[in-house]
Amino acid sequence: MILGIGTDLANIERIEATLARFGDRFRNRVFTETEQRKAERRRDVAGTYAKRWAAKEACSKALGTGLRMGIAWKDMAVTNLPTGQPVMQVTGWAKERLDAMTPPGHEAIIHVTLTDDHPWAQAFVVIEARPTDGAITTR
Repeated sequence: MILGIGTDLANIERIEATLARFGDRFRNRVFTETEQRKAERRRDVAGTYAKRWAAKEACSKALGTGLRMGIAWKDMAVTNLPTGQPVMQVTGWAKERLDAMTPPGHEAIIHVTLTDDHPWAQAFVVIEARPTDGAITTR
């Protein structure tokens, strides 16, 4: 069962200008250390940050809250599996919200996909509630 869907589009050039203007202040407010290390290793630093920005926005929408209702930027973080597949990790208030919207007998799975085509970065987030062993579902 789908609990939430979110999408967002970020302008890479706008993120690049924000990085130039605010630097570490912006990085440290929005991105985890892991996200920063990943972005700073990439050739397209601004594009990497823009995709993660879009993913955080999309995740907040999938959670049904947006960023105005208590979720902090760093409560949502994009990491990558060894295969390169992006994975959304949630902590803090975002995790509390996810737990509250997940029906009993289910586990929440957050699916995320990222793409970019300069000057745009885009992310889609789908939150799925998957039955745990023994759970009964109805359609």
